[in-house]
Amino acid sequence: MTVLEKNIHQIPSPCYVMEESLLRSNLALISDVAKHADVEIILAFKAFALWRTFPIFREYISHTTASSLFEAMLAKQEFGSKAHTYSPAYTDEEFEDILNCSNHITFNSLSQYSRFAPRVNGKASIGLRVNPEYSEIETELYNPCASGSRFGVLAADLPSELPADIDGFHIHCHCESGSDVFARTLQHIKEKFAKWFPQLKWINFGGGHLMTRKDYDIDLLVNTLNAFHSRYPWLKVILEPGSAFAWQTGTLIAKVVDIVENAGVKTAIVNVSFTCHMPDCLEMPYKPQIRNAVTLDADDLDTARTTPHTYRIGGNSCLSGDFMGLWQFDHDLRIGETLIFEDMIHYTTVKTTMFNGIVHPSIGLLRTDGTFELLRRYTYEDYRDRMC
Repeated sequence: MTVLEKNIHQIPSPCYVMEESLLRSNLALISDVAKHADVEIILAFKAFALWRTFPIFREYISHTTASSLFEAMLAKQEFGSKAHTYSPAYTDEEFEDILNCSNHITFNSLSQYSRFAPRVNGKASIGLRVNPEYSEIETELYNPCASGSRFGVLAADLPSELPADIDGFHIHCHCESGSDVFARTLQHIKEKFAKWFPQLKWINFGGGHLMTRKDYDIDLLVNTLNAFHSRYPWLKVILEPGSAFAWQTGTLIAKVVDIVENAGVKTAIVNVSFTCHMPDCLEMPYKPQIRNAVTLDADDLDTARTTPHTYRIGGNSCLSGDFMGLWQFDHDLRIGETLIFEDMIHYTTVKTTMFNGIVHPSIGLLRTDGTFELLRRYTYEDYRDRMC
């Protein structure tokens, strides 16, 4: 029995639960990579922004990356250091406040650079996002290098001599990728942009480097980065993974509230929602593991009807598509039974909604000593105050 299962009686339902020991394991690995590859690895808030855990992060890393005014404010006010900030488009109304919370400002286009760079006036290091026109991301929704992408400047559109105040390039073209993908992508990056490297001080290789996944080749990543340093020793290298920090560090605890059957297909309805609380399951699409259940690849109705103890899982919103399937259990599910959805912290807590007014899961931290700390319980007022 795991530490979580031993202490499940302490935890309200529904609830996102981050386990401190798992988080520290990821942070230690990331810190070790940064040391051996001589790079800075920073936390991307777009994947994880539970600020009550930032004191733990600060033991291992020093900076974060933001993509909006509120994220930049979170970096300065709650993480305690100014952000590496990139936005697809800054606005006149927000730029000064973003600048005050940032030590790096990266522009997505030359027009944004021309418009806002004069206002930086030495307050932050200026970067430009460039597009290598190559990515191995298979899900088009997550591919920033697809033809016609709105992200980054193409090599063909860069002047041979960069403006003197541009210090770095920002390149993002990975999504939960392996180091082999980075090694291949790096060749395309160098072919496209190496001629500008002598004019730069830093290069940010973005996110999507899933170095905490068990099958990730850490040695290849470190060797690839060290080889890059050998060729371009003046360039500071920055990585800003999102998923890697919180990968498999937490779960979503839910309960079965009803079981319905239609045309021989059983659906266990739970007190959470895929569309509200696990949006990547419908967007990516990504089918989560449920503890002590077998995830079936096939979603066809014949499998649902003929395989024992097999259920779709239905969310409790009114959206017709708020369900996934199929999972096989070793028993018939019961109303009131607890289900544990695995790996539900990164790109989940940051993307939840209160659609349908459904109770939002609480958020808690399971400490290394087994004690449970409730970080936040959501109320009707949280739902009401988002409206007007």
